[in-house]
Amino acid sequence: QVQPVESGGGLVQAGGSLRLSCLVSGITSGINRMAWYRQAPGKRDLVASITGNGNTIYADSVKGRFTISRDNVKNTVYLQMNSLKAEDTAVYYCFALIGTGGYWGQGTQVTVSS
Repeated sequence: QVQPVESGGGLVQAGGSLRLSCLVSGITSGINRMAWYRQAPGKRDLVASITGNGNTIYADSVKGRFTISRDNVKNTVYLQMNSLKAEDTAVYYCFALIGTGGYWGQGTQVTVSS
């Protein structure tokens, strides 16, 4: 069974950094696209996305501060978050697109104190 599992969330002061990781287990083929979404009270929004060949997309609100990367051997995607702001506080979810199926992790809380 495919299961993305996030780690690395926590509490950090504004201006600080965190690195999120997401390991996708149980796969038998390549992962097309991996992404991070976040959800504060309200809808879940895309933060960053990366394809298998390394093409990336970022939300305007995180450009220049966050970096998404992936390790295709380890089936892991990372999100390096720098210069964190209070408005980055949310539950961050990992998403993996494998074939025509999309898989979500359980989420990890990121809290930025001002």
